[in-house]
Amino acid sequence: MSQPPDVGAMSPAGPLGILLLDDEEAILESLEMTLADEYRVFTARSGEEGLEILAREQIALVISDQVMPGMSGVEFLERVEKHHPETIRMMLTGYADLGSLTRAINQGHIYRYVPKPWEPDELRLDVRRALEAWQLRQQNVRLASELAVANERLQRENLFLRREVERRYAFDQLIGESPAMHRVFDVIEKVAGTDATVLLTGETGTGKDLVARAIHYAGARKAGRFVAQNCGALPETLLESELFGHKRGAFTGAHADKKGLFELADGGTIFLDEIGETRPGMQVRLLRVLQDGEIRPLGSSETRKVDVRIIAATNRDLRAEVAERRFREDLYYRLRVVEIHLPPLRERRSDIPALAHRFLDRANAKMGRVLRGFSQSAMERFMAHSWAGNVRELENEIERVAALAGEADLVTVDMLSEEIGGPTRAPAPVAPGTTVAGVELDLNRAVDALKRSMIEAAIHETGSKSRAAERLGIPRQSLQKMMKRLGLGADIDEPEG
Repeated sequence: MSQPPDVGAMSPAGPLGILLLDDEEAILESLEMTLADEYRVFTARSGEEGLEILAREQIALVISDQVMPGMSGVEFLERVEKHHPETIRMMLTGYADLGSLTRAINQGHIYRYVPKPWEPDELRLDVRRALEAWQLRQQNVRLASELAVANERLQRENLFLRREVERRYAFDQLIGESPAMHRVFDVIEKVAGTDATVLLTGETGTGKDLVARAIHYAGARKAGRFVAQNCGALPETLLESELFGHKRGAFTGAHADKKGLFELADGGTIFLDEIGETRPGMQVRLLRVLQDGEIRPLGSSETRKVDVRIIAATNRDLRAEVAERRFREDLYYRLRVVEIHLPPLRERRSDIPALAHRFLDRANAKMGRVLRGFSQSAMERFMAHSWAGNVRELENEIERVAALAGEADLVTVDMLSEEIGGPTRAPAPVAPGTTVAGVELDLNRAVDALKRSMIEAAIHETGSKSRAAERLGIPRQSLQKMMKRLGLGADIDEPEG
């Protein structure tokens, strides 16, 4: 059987404090002689004096006389109950006034009353039991607080692990056979094993978050956390708190200390998306982390060392932002140790079929569909679309198609959104004598016209067949054969010299 806590002489902060309250000096002296060997004893001759002592000292137990001039013992204990509810309260009484005792027990919540005269040994025993109850209460409060902190930490860790298991990122999740993507893969593979700071550039939706995670999980920090923050999603003060943490009372609503993402990512990687949206004050603080590896929480005067790899991303032209003095030049060069530019989807069209089938597999699993692929005409619409929203737009389009697919087993043009598939038209009346083969011929001519215009535009914009072939995502020889078949001659050939 477990033993009760030892409340005799010492607590973690020294002997426990007891406040004795009586208007008679002799009674106070007698009580003090009985208890002073084991505890820190404070005495007061009025309720007002007792409240002053409670305000400045840590008191575990109060023993108050019932009847005193001015503030009565019952009123005093009621005030103790209100302002110091953790303090144990005992009543010392020489009167058989049941009404006053009842009020003291009900409203003052006294632990026990001690009749006058008292037996010293019995009083010591009563005090010891009262302080055992106080210490048990303190332990319960401490354990409850520790349990709440542990539960919160466990929930955060479980959420983190669950998200990472569900969204495990690796190189095999990056899809692309185009020359532009092969260059990206080469740089990722070389930089992943280092701690170099990386700046990812490219339009919105090109997969910067995916690349950042691939770099993290392919490197030596993969056992550490990967945390991400969109720097354009929060006002500067909230962003500062989110990244660097804050101390309790640092601002309205800061009810407890909070660790920032830099501290949570210690030993791992932090991904700062939309870094170009930060304001000058935040840029200075980020520069300090990059230079010194130090952070300072809001409301704190102390700095803390952190070991974090930084990967930043932006869809802005940071060179232009620096020239316009909207972005610090020193921070730009600190971030741009290695720059990886992610090409827009329109410059890697040869990757569209593989991406589309990967997204279709995901959408099938998510929505319980049985779509086995795309019709030729649907894929041609995908290949011809401009994809202003890049890979993200493609993924959203396919997810939309799957959501509305019903029992269909093939994605056809009529299932695509109007923006991609074109407006829905009623079938044109078939003229007498027109054959099915004739209708197919019209479609082939339309496709050839689309290919011809895309090739002409690519050569006009790039100035050479080689670069045009690269932009279109096809080999140069294939481009030459296609041009010959389409009747595109030397009038649009690349310039000499």
